[in-house]
Amino acid sequence: MWRADVPGAHAAARAGGRRSEVRDTHRWLRRLTVLGTGLFLLLLGTAVPASAHAALRESDPADGTVLKSAPSRVTLTFTESVALLTESFRVYDPKNHRLRTGEADHAPGHSETARVPLPARLATGTYTVTWRVVSADSHPVSGALTFSVGKRTAAPAAPPPDRAENRATTSLYDIARYLAYLSVAFLLGTVVFVAYCRPPGRDRLRRPALAAWWVLLASTAALFVLRAPYEDGASPAGAFAPSSLIRTATSRSGELLLTRLTLLLLAAACVLLRRSLRRRVPRRALSASAALGAVALSLTWAAAEHASAGPQVPAAVASTVLHVLAMAVWLGGLAALLLTLRRDPSAEPAPEGAPSPVARTVVRFSRLAFASVVVLTVTGVYQSWRGLGSVEALTGTAYGRVLLAKLAAVALLLAAATRSRSWTARLASPSPAASMARVPVPATGPPLPAEPRPEPGPDTAPAPDPRLLRRSVLAELGTGVVVLVLTTLLTSTLPGRAEAEAARTETAPVGIPTASVTTIPFDVGTPGGHGKVQITLDPGRVGTNFVQVVVYGPDGGLSSVPELRLSMVLPAQRVGPLDARVTDRGGYWAADSFALPIAGSWTMRVTVRVSEVDQVTVSRTVRVVR
Repeated sequence: MWRADVPGAHAAARAGGRRSEVRDTHRWLRRLTVLGTGLFLLLLGTAVPASAHAALRESDPADGTVLKSAPSRVTLTFTESVALLTESFRVYDPKNHRLRTGEADHAPGHSETARVPLPARLATGTYTVTWRVVSADSHPVSGALTFSVGKRTAAPAAPPPDRAENRATTSLYDIARYLAYLSVAFLLGTVVFVAYCRPPGRDRLRRPALAAWWVLLASTAALFVLRAPYEDGASPAGAFAPSSLIRTATSRSGELLLTRLTLLLLAAACVLLRRSLRRRVPRRALSASAALGAVALSLTWAAAEHASAGPQVPAAVASTVLHVLAMAVWLGGLAALLLTLRRDPSAEPAPEGAPSPVARTVVRFSRLAFASVVVLTVTGVYQSWRGLGSVEALTGTAYGRVLLAKLAAVALLLAAATRSRSWTARLASPSPAASMARVPVPATGPPLPAEPRPEPGPDTAPAPDPRLLRRSVLAELGTGVVVLVLTTLLTSTLPGRAEAEAARTETAPVGIPTASVTTIPFDVGTPGGHGKVQITLDPGRVGTNFVQVVVYGPDGGLSSVPELRLSMVLPAQRVGPLDARVTDRGGYWAADSFALPIAGSWTMRVTVRVSEVDQVTVSRTVRVVR
C-alpha cells in the first residue's frame, strides 16, 4: 500500500504559486490579444486593393506623346511575361468611339510584349487605349494610355468604359483564396500531427480534418469557376458560361486548380481504401506517397504565385513549397493540438514518474514546431529579399509595408510559441515534489517515517495548469491566423522589386523629343485615395510650353478630381515657384501657355485634391533643356 504525505504549508505554497502564475498568464495573454487585434485592425484600415504583379515597362507609342503620322500598332512591354485575354485591348478615337482593331498577339519570341494592330487611317486627335492582361503569376493587370496624331484634342465628356475589377467577383475570389489557404493549413497540419505526434483520442481529429478537406475542395472549385470573370473584370453571373470554363481549363492557372482538385479526390480515395492499401502496400511506401502528395498540393500554390515569375524561378518555387508546408505543419498542428488539449493530461494513465500521453504528444509537437519555425525563417528571408529587391522598398512600397506588418505578427507569434514551449517542458517533466509525495510502506508492521519534504523552490515548482497551456496555444493559433491572412495579402500585392522597376521606367524620358512626360504616384492615405498623375510638357524646353495633366485612379483608369495645382521650382537658381495655372478641361487639366525661363533640373510639385478634405502634394525632378 501507499501513503501520501503532503504538508499543508506546501499545498498552500503550491496554490499561491499557481494563482500567481494564472494572474501573470492572464495579463500576458490580454496584452498579446490586444496587440494582435490592433495589428489586424491596422491591417484592415491600411490595406491596399490587390495589385497585379506585371508592371508596364514601356509602350509604343509612348503615353501622352504627339505623333506626326498614325502608328500601325500599339505595343506594350511588361516587366514579366503576360497572357492575353479575348479583349485585351480597346482603342477609342477622339470622339470616344471604339475602333475595330486586329487580333492582339505577342511579339515573336517575346512573351512579355503584347501588341494590337490599328486601322490603316486614323483621324487627327487624341486616342485612348485601355488594356488588360494576365501576369505570369496569374494576377490580371489593367491600365490606360493616350497618344495623339497631329495634335492633342480635348477629352470627350464621357470617358471610355472602366475596365477595373468587378467588386463582387474580386470579393468572392479573394474569399475563396483565403479559405483555401486556411483549409490546406489545417488539413496538412492535422495529418502530420497525427502521424508524428501520435496523440491519444485521434478519432476526434477526423471530423475537423474532413471538414477542412471539404472546404478546400469547395474553395478550389470556386476559384476555378470564378477565374474567367476575375481575369476579365466581369460580373460573376457569367462564371458558368461554357466558353469561360473552357478558357480557364486550358490556361496555366486553370490547369493548376484542376491538378489540386485531382489530388484532393485521390487523397479521399486513398482514405476510403486505407484498409485494403495497408494490407497490400508497405507502410513506408504509403508514407512516401502521402509526402509526395503534400508536396504536389503545395506546388499548386507555388507555381501560381510570385515564385513563378521574376529571378531564380526554380529556387523560388522550391522555397515557396517548403514555406507552405512548414506553415501548414505549424499552424494546422496548433489547431490539432488545441483540440487534443481539451482532454486533461492528468486524466490519461501513465507509468509512475512519466509524463502522460497528452504530455508526450505536446513534447513531440514542440520539436516539430521548432523545425517548422527554422524552415519558415530561412525561406521567409529568401522570399522577402526576392520580393523587395532593396531596403528602401521595405517602407516605400505597399509590399514592404505589408511585409513589415507580417514581421510584427510573426514576432508576436514567436513570443506566444516561446511561452508555450516553456510550459511544454514543465508539463513533460515529472515534478520532484510529485514523485516524493508518495512513500512506500510495508504491508505489515509499523510504518516507516516519511522523508522530510523539501521547501518549495525552483526545482520543486508545481506543474503548470494544463488550461494555461491551452490558452497559450489558442493565442498562438489566433496570431498565426493573422500571419496567414497577411501572407495571403502579400501574394496579391505588387512586389517591391517590380514596383521600383516600374517607377524607374515611368520617370525616364519617353516618347518623341517634342514632349516630356512624367508620371508620379500619389496616395492621400484613405481608401481609394491613391493613383498616379501624368504631366506632359510640350515641348519640354526653355520657353513657352503646353501643359496637360491626367489623373489615373487606383484601377488604372482615368479619374476626375475636384482640384489640381502644378508648380515648378528651380532650387539651384532660386527660381520659383512658378504656377502653371492649369484648368479643368473636362477629364484632364491643361494650360495653353506656361513659360520656363531657364534650363536645368526643375522640381515639379503637383497637389491633388480627391475630396473636400483629402489632398496630397507630390514632387519629381524634371530636366528642362534649351
